[in-house]
Amino acid sequence: MPVQYRVEKIPAEFDEIKLQQCEIPKAKAGYVVIKLQAASTNFRDMAILKGMYPLPLKFPVVPGSDGAGHIVEVGEDVEKWKVGDYVSCNFFPFYIDGKSIPERTYKALGGTMDGCFQEYVAVPAVGVVKLPESLSPIQASTLPCAGLTAWNALFGDKSKALQPGQNVLIQGTGGVSIFALQFAVAAGANVTVTSSSKEKLEFAKKLGARRLINYRETPQWGQKALELTNNEGYHHVVEVGGKKTFKQSLQCLAPGGVITSIGFIASEGEEANFDEFISMLLHKGATIRGIFVGSTTQYEDMLKCIEANDIKPVVAKVFPLQELKDAYEFQWQQKHIGNIVLKISD
Repeated sequence: MPVQYRVEKIPAEFDEIKLQQCEIPKAKAGYVVIKLQAASTNFRDMAILKGMYPLPLKFPVVPGSDGAGHIVEVGEDVEKWKVGDYVSCNFFPFYIDGKSIPERTYKALGGTMDGCFQEYVAVPAVGVVKLPESLSPIQASTLPCAGLTAWNALFGDKSKALQPGQNVLIQGTGGVSIFALQFAVAAGANVTVTSSSKEKLEFAKKLGARRLINYRETPQWGQKALELTNNEGYHHVVEVGGKKTFKQSLQCLAPGGVITSIGFIASEGEEANFDEFISMLLHKGATIRGIFVGSTTQYEDMLKCIEANDIKPVVAKVFPLQELKDAYEFQWQQKHIGNIVLKISD
C-alpha cells in the first residue's frame, strides 16, 4: 500500500511525524491524482510543527507543499490534463491570477489541504502546471514554494519589476534566496548576497553574484552594502530575515526601492524601534511588499524564464521519503545551500 506522513497536532517534534499506510486518493470532478516522484521541504513545514505558522491549518494534514510527478488519474470535467502528463501543483491551487486575497489563498497544500509528503496526491486541476522535461523531478519539486516565492519577489509587482542593470540585495543562500539570485542574474541585475559563511558566499559568486558580504564579519552590513553601490542603493531587497535584518535592509535601499518581505528566520541583528523604522521608511520613499508564494499564472511565467535561461534549481541534499526527520533537522540547522528534497519514487 502507498504511504504518507500525517501531522495530527501541533506543536510536534520532528520525530513525531510517522509514515502511515493509506489508500490511493480518487480524482473527483475537477481534480487530478499525481503520482509523486519527489517533494521538497521548506521552512514553512517546520514552522507549522513548532506552532510558529500564522495561517489557517487543518488536522490531521499531510505536510509538504511542493512536489513533482506524473498524472495517473483525471476526474470529470478536466479537459486540459491527461494521464502521463509531467506536472506539479501550485502552492495555492485556487490562486490562478490577480491579487493575493483570502478567497484565493485559503486553500494551501500542506496546510488546509493534504500536501506532498506522500506517494499520491489529489489536487485541483486548475492549479496544475506542466513541467519542462529539462528538469528532473528532484529539481522540479523545488519550484512551487521556493522558486515561485523568489519569482514573485522580483517580478510579481509589474509596476516595480526588476529591470536589467538594477541593484539587488539578497539575504542568505537558502532555497528562496538561491532562486532569487538565479532569476536576478538572468535578468541582468547586479546582485549582492549576504551570508555568514565564506563557503556559501563563494558558491553565490559562482552563480553570478557580483558583491558578497559576510554579515558575521560585518554586523552593520547595511552601510557596507550601500557603499558597494557607490551609495546608489538597492532597487530590490529580498528580505528573509525579518525584524533582525529590516533595519539594515532599509539602510541600503535606494530611494523609491522595494523591500520584499518573505520570511522571519534571522537569529542575529539589531531590531529597529518603530519610530526609527517609520523615519527610515519615509526618508527612502520605500515600498515594502509582503508576499506569500504566488499565483499559477506567475508560476507559468517563471517556468518560461527557467527554460529560456536554462536555469537549474540548486539541490543541497536528497533524502529518501522515509527520512523526513533527518531532512527537517538538516534544514533547521540552516547550513545548506539551496533546496532539500525527498525522493519518493523513480
